[in-house]
Amino acid sequence: MAFFLFFFLSLLSLASSASREDHKTFIVRVQHDAKPSIFTSHKHWYESSLSSVLSPSTPTQVLHVYNTVFHGFSAKLSPTEALKLQTLPHVIAVIPEQLRHLQTTRSPHFLGLKTTDSAGLLKESDFGSDLVIGVIDTGIWPERQSFNDRDLGPIPSKWKGQCVATKDFSSSSCNKKLIGARFFCNGYEATNGKMNETSEFRSPRDSDGHGTHTASIAAGRYVFPASTLGYAKGVAAGMAPKARLAAYKVCWNAGCYDSDILAAFDSAVADGVDVISLSVGGVVVPYHLDAIAIGAFGAADKGIFVSASAGNGGPGGLTVTNVAPWVATVGAGTIDRDFPADVKLGNGKVLPGVSVYNGPSLSPGRMYPLVYAGTGGGDGYSSSLCLEGSLDSNFVKEKIVLCDRGINSRTAKGEVVKKAGGIGMILANGVFDGEGLVADCHVLPATSVGASSGDEIRRYIDSASKSKSPATATIVFKGTRLGVRPAPVVASFSARGPNPETPEILKPDVIAPGLNILAAWPDKVGPSGVPSDKRRTEFNILSGTSMACPHVSGLAALLKAAHPEWSPAAIKSALMTTAYTVDNRGETMLDESSGNTSTVLDFGSGHVHPTKAMDPGLVYDISTMDYVDFLCNSNYTINNIKLITRRNADCNGAKRAGHIGNLNYPSFSFVFQQFGQDKMSTHFIRQVTNVGDPNSVYKATISPPSGTLVTVEPEKLVFRRVGQKLNFLVRVEAMAVKLAPGSTSMKSGSIVWSDGKHNVTSPLVVTMQQPL
Repeated sequence: MAFFLFFFLSLLSLASSASREDHKTFIVRVQHDAKPSIFTSHKHWYESSLSSVLSPSTPTQVLHVYNTVFHGFSAKLSPTEALKLQTLPHVIAVIPEQLRHLQTTRSPHFLGLKTTDSAGLLKESDFGSDLVIGVIDTGIWPERQSFNDRDLGPIPSKWKGQCVATKDFSSSSCNKKLIGARFFCNGYEATNGKMNETSEFRSPRDSDGHGTHTASIAAGRYVFPASTLGYAKGVAAGMAPKARLAAYKVCWNAGCYDSDILAAFDSAVADGVDVISLSVGGVVVPYHLDAIAIGAFGAADKGIFVSASAGNGGPGGLTVTNVAPWVATVGAGTIDRDFPADVKLGNGKVLPGVSVYNGPSLSPGRMYPLVYAGTGGGDGYSSSLCLEGSLDSNFVKEKIVLCDRGINSRTAKGEVVKKAGGIGMILANGVFDGEGLVADCHVLPATSVGASSGDEIRRYIDSASKSKSPATATIVFKGTRLGVRPAPVVASFSARGPNPETPEILKPDVIAPGLNILAAWPDKVGPSGVPSDKRRTEFNILSGTSMACPHVSGLAALLKAAHPEWSPAAIKSALMTTAYTVDNRGETMLDESSGNTSTVLDFGSGHVHPTKAMDPGLVYDISTMDYVDFLCNSNYTINNIKLITRRNADCNGAKRAGHIGNLNYPSFSFVFQQFGQDKMSTHFIRQVTNVGDPNSVYKATISPPSGTLVTVEPEKLVFRRVGQKLNFLVRVEAMAVKLAPGSTSMKSGSIVWSDGKHNVTSPLVVTMQQPL
């Protein structure tokens, strides 16, 4: 309630100074069945409601009407008009719109999906050919080979979607592979004015590259040979190569607007998709103010699996986004392939780096003068970051330039160095980036190095400037390296827990490949994404939780194809309880940013393991009413629960059912507030459904978090048949620990149910919090 009070006070303060400039987009939730019969359509009714609060001279414009996952509309309003609209009896809520951003081939093989695998996941699902994956993103480049429809059967009969034709996207752009394409720009244009059609397409066509890339990761066809500028040669394939694709374009040059995203969810569900993949995120707000959480709930309620990227705000804690429990939240890991490009210094030192560059190389064996951009006069801060116009060409001409990461894009820094006459670039991570490296398609010979190597290069340049011999260096490009150990490693940028909205739900849920991933790329965009880059490539190598999310979307389609009766929660449970936390050295996965062992706050349940997810043994299923109880126990008001779930909730029963932690989630997390007592305890109630073998007996193995006592009752679950459900109770007792006021201590363990064939694993996290 405090948030809403704050929201209304802020509306009132704005209302006193409302001019046309103050207008912004609001999403309006309406009591759908209260429409008077005098109105022929809901849109007609919404327009009438809107005109009743607008001044007579203002034209009434409904941006989007929502009928499927949400009931209501969006419109551009002043704060005063929003307040007036809120007072109408049939208006349940008025939500301010947010702006979201994108979270920018070896992975099928690394995940254990091979076509020759006769009994594995790809075989059993006929590669998911009756399933449709909806990708909500920047659109698609339909001519790419990854989207060809050779040997695909007819379009599934349940499909109700369409291919929206425009001047640059004909209806023949769709086929039996890409079976739907729509675009949503009313929210974008309401805020930014009419789009500039010379720089982006008013159509489902992708002018960015991100949407083409994510769609082909989820469901790209087998394409051979595939590579980016000669790197990562081999076969490109998505996770579910025979699944159908539908592209919903909501992201434009200025970002992705909530009113458009909600319209895409509404269309995708009505069209008949089975999975929604969303590699977009923003700030975390309560679920009733989060259009993505609301849209995803409506989808999950209709049996549609929703996966979303965890965000690229890592390696700091509390950075994870898209945290609703009905969404699969996906972080990013590395795969066992990289692109080494080492820096060799004049003092003989060799420092590791990565790059995807294939243009004219530096002369082999020759050492080039080396300078640090930040010492070249002018404003040291701008020049250290190699920002546009910050470099003095007399200082950098014919030299290799060391630039720091931050502000502008990594490839844009290379363009700045190139324009100023530099011959090469070394891009150094800042302290916060740590040792995580991302390979880019640079426009000049360039490589990326970690924070410690950056410090070492700066020290070398500094000491060389004091001696007679100036600093020199070269970059040695080594192509593609396979079989890298250790892998996977949690990517430095991957957003981390704890969950800022609901600490009792562990997020991210899982991690999947997200570093240096090869996938399809449009024709009109250079691989570096820099406007002056005129190179063209069929594939590109990108990194981000944006790339990890569609891996899970494709896997969910394969699992749904193999198990059509499974709910979205059952599919997520299968992915989570079979995930692994051990790398190819046999040790717990490392954290790329620090080189130390990673934790459940970094990887959630672990790295997805598709073949094991096929046959998880037991699943933790969750119904829509379970989520309603969860919202009740999270202290959401009846009105706000209705806003999210489109249902009238009775919270009395839920409060009797216990606490938030009793949502039937496949992981366990509890926060103890230390109010002076030495010993604290809690319990979790869970229900598992047998999807393995009849007549199976599962025994519990407990690894308690240090400083806790954990018991499970019963310790043995005896199943007679498939589909049978059994309950168990987990008790956790914890001893108080010494903490400074306001600080926390997190310890993790696990609970594993095993029948000798299946291991059903759940992380158990206990957090001690010292109140202020």
